[in-house]
Amino acid sequence: MSGRPRAGKARARGNIETLRSGALRVRVYAGIDPVTKKRHNLIEVVPPGPDAMGKAELIRDRFLIQVAEKRNPRTSATLDQLLSRYLDQFHGAPNTLDLYRSYVRKHISPLLGRVGVGQLDPEALDSFYAELRRCRDHCSGRRTFTHRTDGEHECDGRCGPHVCRGLGPATVRHMHFLLSGAFERAVRWRWVAVNPVRQARPPAAPKPNPQPPTPAEAARIVTEAWRDPDWGAFVWTTMTIGARRGEMCAIRRSSLSLDEGRETVWLRKAIRKEHGTLVEAELKTHQQRRVALDPGTAEVLREHLERCDARARALGIELPADAFLFSPSPDGSTFPAPESVTQRYDRLAARLGIETTFHKLRHYSATELIAGGVDPRTVAGRLGHSGGGTTTLRTYSAWVAEADQRAAHGLGAGMPPRPPEVDEATRARTNPRYPYEVLAAGLAEQIEEGVLAAHHAVPPAAALAAKHGVSLSTAKRALSLAQEWGLLTRFGNRLRVVPPIDEADDRGASAPSTHAEPAPGGGSGTLLTFRLRHLGAASMCSSTRS
Repeated sequence: MSGRPRAGKARARGNIETLRSGALRVRVYAGIDPVTKKRHNLIEVVPPGPDAMGKAELIRDRFLIQVAEKRNPRTSATLDQLLSRYLDQFHGAPNTLDLYRSYVRKHISPLLGRVGVGQLDPEALDSFYAELRRCRDHCSGRRTFTHRTDGEHECDGRCGPHVCRGLGPATVRHMHFLLSGAFERAVRWRWVAVNPVRQARPPAAPKPNPQPPTPAEAARIVTEAWRDPDWGAFVWTTMTIGARRGEMCAIRRSSLSLDEGRETVWLRKAIRKEHGTLVEAELKTHQQRRVALDPGTAEVLREHLERCDARARALGIELPADAFLFSPSPDGSTFPAPESVTQRYDRLAARLGIETTFHKLRHYSATELIAGGVDPRTVAGRLGHSGGGTTTLRTYSAWVAEADQRAAHGLGAGMPPRPPEVDEATRARTNPRYPYEVLAAGLAEQIEEGVLAAHHAVPPAAALAAKHGVSLSTAKRALSLAQEWGLLTRFGNRLRVVPPIDEADDRGASAPSTHAEPAPGGGSGTLLTFRLRHLGAASMCSSTRS
């Protein structure tokens, strides 16, 4: 049966067509599709049956009412098309855009990409969220074997039976917010009449669990980091000002103000990855902030600047005012890579056996401030949180307020003591950092414990290299360092252990007197007792001089 109007009758809006299968297809014109620029029809098929025509007429009436009230979807575009247009107009941070595109590519497009924007409902979204929590690989539920790569390879421990691992609640909620933003835009564009994402229920937000390091762990972290004073200054400053990783990497020397009583640091930029390249970008909250420094942190930064200036002078370089504060290059022209900072900190924590991350230094700072009685608004401002301190962030003059100065002094007073600075020779012997220093310190320990006795010949560099599994140059450098410490001396073509200064001679003679004795017979001369020492033996000689 066709719904075309008969001659002499008013034209009916919409029609009902009979298909070859006996089913009825309802079609109602709903305007021009804004995406495809073609006619947009609302279509639904009714299966054949005794009451098919009645159902078809009800559907046609429903479509007509939706069109009249402008509650119908105006496009047949799919969810993929909506998300593509929405992300093309996204004005958020570049790394957030990259994250959203990865969500679309890995999860949304494979499961919902071909669904029309007008057909997506809360039930489909709830099922989508449940699937994400079940398996992030969207497996069929059958037992499968997972390979570490799609190319040809030899299987190892990374290949094995597939184990379903769902996405975390926070990740699923991120996708919920992405879909909600896209459909809000679709409603404004009048692609759809309502936002179905509002009625869907994503997983509950995980409860915050900062777990900052304890004061005892913080002290161990600072002590270990101070093996390299530059790295120790970086970790110390992060603890006290609570800056983000990218913000710390972007601090320049010109951002510091170390005037007595007004020590502050400006946080203006952050290092982040955009399109695969590390660049200086705006802060996460797009609000610059100035943070007061406690006296201890100000002193740490003064010493750090002096070290950087000394290295630059040794190389004939003059550091510019806008040099990066924690630059890995002597001229301060480059910033540290945030990923490298995280990796170095993770290795430090692993050596200490502490389960923590670099980001938890921000948690440590916030916890210590709140425990010290600082009001939450001031804490939010110091950490750059968007909620609770936006007014303070807009007006930077508020950062010199008494509350912020009190916060800085309170945090500085609670910081663990800094390890005492030692000269390089003492540091290399007591806290060796490099392989040749470790080898030289081991020789020193053997000499002190008597394993290598006085006048004992030390094995040549080649033998030491083979024994300790180091290169020949490392072994030679270790022997040279031991000579600088006064532990070894060269005799012929061999190195031998230098005996202690107060060591008795081989015959058991006591240490010589340090004063002159009267000469026998009461003469005016004196009896001088001296000891002649040479490699391999020691002898005592006496002589009387008038």
